[in-house]
Amino acid sequence: MSGVRRWDIWTLITTLIFIGYFVFLALPLFMLLINSFFDGTTGEFSLAYFQKFFSRAYYMNAVWNSIKVTVSVTLLSVLIAGPLAYIMSTIRIKGSGTIRILILISSMSAPFIGAYAWILLLGRNGVITGFFRDVFGLQLPDIYGFSGILLVLTLQLSPLIFMYVSGALKNVDHSLMEAAESMNCTGIRKMWKVLVPLITPTLLAGGLLVFMRAFADFGTPMLIGEGYRTVPVLIFNEFISEVGGDDGFAAAISVIVVLFATAVFLIQKYIANRKSFSMSALNPIEPQPRKGWVNVLAHTVVYGFTAIAMMPQVYVAYTSFLKTSGRIFVDGYSLDSYRDAFSKIGDSIFNTFMLAGISIVIIILAAVLIAYATVKRKGAVAGVLDTFTMLPYIVPGSILGIALLVTFNKQPLVLSGTAAILIIAFVIRRLPYTIRSSAAVLHQVNDSIEEAAISLGASTMKTFFKVTVPMMISGVIAGAILSWISIITELSTSIILYTGRTRTMTVAVYTEVIRGNYGVAAALSTMLTVITVISLLIFFKLSGKKEVTM
Repeated sequence: MSGVRRWDIWTLITTLIFIGYFVFLALPLFMLLINSFFDGTTGEFSLAYFQKFFSRAYYMNAVWNSIKVTVSVTLLSVLIAGPLAYIMSTIRIKGSGTIRILILISSMSAPFIGAYAWILLLGRNGVITGFFRDVFGLQLPDIYGFSGILLVLTLQLSPLIFMYVSGALKNVDHSLMEAAESMNCTGIRKMWKVLVPLITPTLLAGGLLVFMRAFADFGTPMLIGEGYRTVPVLIFNEFISEVGGDDGFAAAISVIVVLFATAVFLIQKYIANRKSFSMSALNPIEPQPRKGWVNVLAHTVVYGFTAIAMMPQVYVAYTSFLKTSGRIFVDGYSLDSYRDAFSKIGDSIFNTFMLAGISIVIIILAAVLIAYATVKRKGAVAGVLDTFTMLPYIVPGSILGIALLVTFNKQPLVLSGTAAILIIAFVIRRLPYTIRSSAAVLHQVNDSIEEAAISLGASTMKTFFKVTVPMMISGVIAGAILSWISIITELSTSIILYTGRTRTMTVAVYTEVIRGNYGVAAALSTMLTVITVISLLIFFKLSGKKEVTM
């Protein structure tokens, strides 16, 4: 009888979820793999695409450029955000709550918007560049190339490390620090010998997230790379140039990237598992008031970083209200840029809300079911499903976009050029946020509550929707808001999949920047920032938190 009971409604739901992941994630990635091994002209098995990639310095340079960027950004983010989190966790900073929110906001906008803002500030005719040239006669290095990419991505992604480390420090028992000090282990030595080993698993998890995001970022190197070509830009250019014929070479590069990203992910998991342990802080670290130069230095570092991190968003918002003459900013203020944004590309605003809205509805429904299946229906199947939900972390957005186009541009299911293919991509890529937050709440729900409802005559599904879902709702909504924010700021997938009828705000910002129409780009960017801020405030209100745990 036990074997019969296993085939209940949840078995059907789990099967349907697997089918969805297979059709819209596993199958596209498999088709991408197949395309990379077969000649686009003859249809015969061939390693020509891989030989072409590894035999030409042009392509290998893009790989080394990407590795150089991602490793540098990850290390810099850890070196900047780790001490910053330590300062704010141990020293009482005035306005620390507001500072944390501002740091979080700075990380939530699309990286390419930061790149565009820094062009306005540190470009060849940028505000800061012009100020130093005119006032001091100094010619500052411009924002373009490796140094610019490094600046933009570090400022964009270091807040992620800050959030991870801040959360980990709350679980460190202060008595450990006091014991170290009693043994004359103080200052930097105490931090290195005691604190760093305790938070190493957290640093590895945050570092992996930063690494993956920097490695997959398309917009920043595309806007300010100026010849410093990275792998996402290379894939985009190769795919766009080949889209009318042979797209096998772009598929081959994508396969190499996915294998590399998977290897990095597995190495991180292996190291993290070896160093993982549980901490329970009976006497957690609390920020203490400090005096003298230490207090001044701590406030200077915290306020200085926050000001620099927020500078792109603030300056873009400012320029959105400047008068424009054609594509040039002129003296005076007006709402012309906003009028142009609504009149010329208002469809992109509607598309963004429409596509994101539909995606979020699907994400909420799927996340609730998947979280329950993986948390409450333990077993090998649940473990495999949990692994499937992690795949979108490894696959860059541009590669998922290419995989979906390769798979669904012919019968029996043609989705290329439709809104459906964008919705599918958004759901797959951003579903993990809501799954994780939903599962975190579900772990705290006692099984006996459901058992009591069933014993009183309620069906399995009625118990789920009437009892379990209401208890999960805070985690579901919190995760859905994070998924929403990440969808409306998505570029790498959208730029591959959009058409004139499905253009989103991020694509519109990108194309307007490329055209030099900075006023409209600033107006759209400001709207995105405002939507992000409002979404975060709703998140804080509903979750009762003042921070986000990724």
